[in-house]
Amino acid sequence: MVLRQLGEGRKMLERLREAEVIAEQLRDDRRLGQVCALMATVHSTLGELDEALAIGTRGLDIAQRLGDLRVRIVAASHLEQAHYYRGEYEHTVESASNSLAALPADWAHENFGMTALPSVFGRAHLIMSLAELGRFAEAARYEAEATRFAESSEHVFTIGWAHFGASMLHLVQGDWAKARLRVERWIAMLRTANVAMLLPWAVAASAWALAQSGEASEALDRIREAEQLLECEAARGIVAYGGWAYGAVGRACLLLGQLDAARRLGDRSVASSRRQSGFTAHALRLLGDIAIDANGFDAETGEAYYGEALALANRQRMRPLAAHCHLGLGRLYRRAGNTEHTHHCLTIAKIMYREMEMGFWVNQAEAEIMKAGDAGHIQPAAEVLNVRC
Repeated sequence: MVLRQLGEGRKMLERLREAEVIAEQLRDDRRLGQVCALMATVHSTLGELDEALAIGTRGLDIAQRLGDLRVRIVAASHLEQAHYYRGEYEHTVESASNSLAALPADWAHENFGMTALPSVFGRAHLIMSLAELGRFAEAARYEAEATRFAESSEHVFTIGWAHFGASMLHLVQGDWAKARLRVERWIAMLRTANVAMLLPWAVAASAWALAQSGEASEALDRIREAEQLLECEAARGIVAYGGWAYGAVGRACLLLGQLDAARRLGDRSVASSRRQSGFTAHALRLLGDIAIDANGFDAETGEAYYGEALALANRQRMRPLAAHCHLGLGRLYRRAGNTEHTHHCLTIAKIMYREMEMGFWVNQAEAEIMKAGDAGHIQPAAEVLNVRC
């Protein structure tokens, strides 16, 4: 597991394959189940998600056949990670909820051979998946639980996962102050403990939060660092979070007015997330936002990107991202002079943001409606919600 924390995925996989052979020769199904479960998380980290599902399912099947709850918890935890990377957020929520319900209270501080406590690791993926679904109140409850378990464990990697889940929650919801606070704690913890795993993701998240908060100089430093870290990780085959991280850094560049860099990173995000439909959807929305920027407005390209992103968001039930696509389309149509479609899309975005209590984004939608003018002629919500932008 030391190799795991150092980000040496290929080396860890080699050792696990050796262990798999030995367990099979000994006919030791319990250890074989553990090995399969651990192999799943390595495959996920390397972006080999089909392989992660196959080997993780094998581990889970072994655990269920043996009636071994410990192995089942480990296997289920790593399968949840694979489903999260695949953008299967509802499946992740269902599986993680069941796993946590099955975890005895007095086992909450046991790690079962994992790098982080399952009680926190599972909650982190549950938090991030609920956030992508727009279920922020539920995610916040799990955030509080994950933080409490992590801090009482005094285990560095476990605390890092609690910060990870919380950071993603606040970034998706648009609470930039909270996101920045959790991200900076996350980075400090990783640096202090000299843990390479997840640092590129954390630095990329920091670049986005800083840019969103108007801290341009600090954001630029983090953008440069994140790109360097991501290149190093890619060289080692660690690609699981590349799609999201390149998108976050691209978002920071867009906020700072660096369109060429943002476009390059957006393209890299799409290329890095071919098997990760959720991350792809975020990348496509970023490219849509770039296309309709006032300094390089391209309505046709922007509409195409938003259409692709919205289709993925609807398929995966990513309501915050769907709302962002409607907002983007509203901005596009306003700049193109299409008043009717402007009002449809902006009102849909506002309604969705308000339902999910995304305060920052409600204000953004209202500001766009004011720019569009003639706000009194916007259709009633019941009518608008039956119109697809």
